[in-house]
Amino acid sequence: MTWASIDLNADLGEGFGRWRLTDDEELLSVVTSANVACGFHAGDAVTMRRVCALAAERGVRIGAQVSYRDLAGFGRRPMDVPADELAAEVAYQIGALEVFARAAGTRVAYVKPHGALYNRVVHDERQAEAVVEGVMMTGERLPLLGLPGSALHATAAKAGLPVVTEAFADRAYEADGTLVPRGREGAVLTDAGAVVERSVSLARFGVVTSHCGRTVGVRARSLCLHGDTAGAVGLARRVRGRLEESGVRVEAFV
Repeated sequence: MTWASIDLNADLGEGFGRWRLTDDEELLSVVTSANVACGFHAGDAVTMRRVCALAAERGVRIGAQVSYRDLAGFGRRPMDVPADELAAEVAYQIGALEVFARAAGTRVAYVKPHGALYNRVVHDERQAEAVVEGVMMTGERLPLLGLPGSALHATAAKAGLPVVTEAFADRAYEADGTLVPRGREGAVLTDAGAVVERSVSLARFGVVTSHCGRTVGVRARSLCLHGDTAGAVGLARRVRGRLEESGVRVEAFV
């Protein structure tokens, strides 16, 4: 299965106070969906407000990027959080971002887990249930952006929440379609040309080559471009340009 169009998403607002990690202004001129850090792995109130205003101004959809409470580890350290606590913290993060989205004249359009939480809910049904419960607390049927075939998507579907499949242009894949852990060598692709061509392959044909050389089917409606890597803006522009040259429409999924 392939798509006539694809969404481009990026993690934005990943700064804190005076420190900024992502070039939010420039990336918002390329992507169609913005995963905005909600203060648990990165981000703060001023940053969230600024990114929401910029996204609304440019017609970019706003997503809540929810995380374990781990500022020091950038949300990438495995954590064991009780399910009821995690559900409350997911709802809290979405609610905080919704305030700034509304102030900018728009709404939070979807939810995407970040880092260790993203990887955990691929297989952990209990943590996936907690994330879904947190979304349900908001009273909105917000789509959940995540890995195809994940426990998160199965749980969300049972709860009646929309799901959106996602692929990663710059991450290495295992043969089973999961991501190679960041701690392993080669987990993040650094060859810009390879990232660009992989983006087209994912968008047009729904396939990617795993780190062991096998062809893996990855049916994705949204393609993630990481904003915290060197040259992220230039790479994002190349990816979008190549997709459009290949006849793929780049547009938000919601």
